[in-house]
Order: sequence, then structure tokens, then C-alpha cells
Amino acid sequence: MAIGSGLGAQIGVAAESSYGTFVAPTKFPEFTKESLALKKTTATSAGIAAGRLLPLASRRVVTQREAAGSLDMEVTNKLMGLFLQALMGTSVTPAQQGATAAYLQTHLLADNFGKSLTIQKGVPLTTGVVQDKTFVGCKILSAEFSCEAGGMLQASFEIDGKDCDETQTLAAASYPSMAPFHFGQMALKTGSYGTETALDGVRKVSVKIERGMAVDRFYANQSALKKEPILNELTKITGTLEMDYVATTVDDLHTSDAATSLVWEFVGPIIALTHAETFRIKLPAIKIDDAPPTVEGTEVIRPKFGFTALYDGTNPVAIEYMSTDVTL
Repeated sequence: MAIGSGLGAQIGVAAESSYGTFVAPTKFPEFTKESLALKKTTATSAGIAAGRLLPLASRRVVTQREAAGSLDMEVTNKLMGLFLQALMGTSVTPAQQGATAAYLQTHLLADNFGKSLTIQKGVPLTTGVVQDKTFVGCKILSAEFSCEAGGMLQASFEIDGKDCDETQTLAAASYPSMAPFHFGQMALKTGSYGTETALDGVRKVSVKIERGMAVDRFYANQSALKKEPILNELTKITGTLEMDYVATTVDDLHTSDAATSLVWEFVGPIIALTHAETFRIKLPAIKIDDAPPTVEGTEVIRPKFGFTALYDGTNPVAIEYMSTDVTL
């Protein structure tokens, strides 16, 4: 029996070979909160019958089923690959670094059609019995990564699902030894692509990647379920830099509206030779949107600069992930 509270909860995940087809979870990431739930669309007959004052229960029908919610977690040095692949769209095989235990995943921005997940959650009753709720056809609509001074690197995934299946067997969770990326490992660099240098004064960074998709593909002959969402908007990548006003580097970029390359990375312990645990977001061109700093009192000036990532015409947006994971 599990603990009869959130302490007994679990999340399992697996890549699907076809959209909405259940695959038993084999990876069990640790999470901080989730809101995945079944969503149903109902219709009730409005037919009039003499003397009837309430609609008949038997005349209410479910016309559409889907699932939606979010999944929040700390970004760790293992088990992030499936989420990154579903977000970015590139089919990734971890590349072994030399003959070491280090494997590099390079997730480039691409069409994410065909990249769906089965996400199974276990929700404990107070009795300790854990209820299975399995979400199939899970597409990642957006992901926001953030880290502030003294904190962990956090990720929040917005998810759209085809259906919730409660007939599956809850997988037995197992957890590898893993560690989170954190502020002490963080570096933020800007400049020309490939030669970026450290930006001083940075206290907090966030990057949000939004994959706009048509999630309303409900058709006849689908038993009230949707077909796989497809991209129908340009990808939107935005973020913020919160920093002490130690130099005018970012302020000047706002004034000129010039582009700069941004690299946001976390480098952890060495796995082998020169290969370290790494999480890195590479945005070849960003432009600063927000206004210059303002003085609101006697405290250190701490501006918050919003930015938008754009295509530089040559280099792709990428997330690089170095771990000991041999597979996603």
C-alpha cells in the first residue's frame, strides 16, 4: 500500500509509436505538481415533454473526450529526453561521447508531428490504494524553463491529450539516482553566435517555448476522440532576464533593437574526461522588447528585460542535454 497522500503519487512516461496508442511507462521522472485531467464535452436534450421540469439523465450524452493539464518538475541530470523530444520535434538518438558513459542529446526545433507520449499518473486514495489514470496521445504544447538566484532549474510543461484511460495496470515506479540542475551551475552568455561571452549581473532567467497546434481536430468516425494535433502557428519563444544593472549591454540592445545570440546553460559534475552533465538552450538570435531600467527608490537597480527569439537565417534553436541516459 502507498502513502495515502500526494507522497504516494507517481508519474510514468513512454514514447508512443502511434498517436493515442498506449505504451506501458518505463521512465518515472520525479515531479512537483501536475493537473492532468479528463475533459469531456456533453450535450443534453432540450426536448419538451408535458409536465417534465428537468432534463432526463438518460438524454445527456458525451460528444467529445480529450485531456489537458500541466506537469511541473525540476530539470534533472536524467530522464528529460522524452519531454525534450516531444517539445522540440527532432527524433533524437543519444550520441556516446568517445568511449565514455556520457551521451549527448541534441534537440533541434522541428515539426513535432508523430511525437506523442503516454503519461500515466498514480493518484493515492487516503486508504493507500493508488488509482491509475493513464493519458494517451499527450502532446507538449509549451514548456517554460526558469531558474533564479538560490534555486533549482524548473520546467513546466503544458500538455494536450487524446483521452484518459483508467483500464490500464499502474506500472511499478522505479527511480534512478539523479540530481537537479541549479543556480550554482548556471551561466548566461550573449554575443555573436558561437563566440558568446558571459553576461554579468544575471539573477533570474526564464525561457518559454510555445508550439501552437490545432488541438480541435474532432471528426466523424473517431468515436468522440480527436486526431493528432498539428502545428498551425509559428513557434513562439520568449523569455526574461532579471539582473542587476551592472552594465548597459542589454540596455543598449533594447535601444538599437540589434540581435544577439543567447546561450543559457547549466554545467554539472564531470561524467567522464571533459564531458559534464549539461542542460543548454541555444537561441541564435534574440531581440530585447522591454523598456530601459527605471529608478524606483534607493535600492540597487534591477531591471527585467523581456526578449523574443527569432530565426537568424542560418542556425537552429537547440536544446542540448548531456547525461548518462543511453536512450531517451
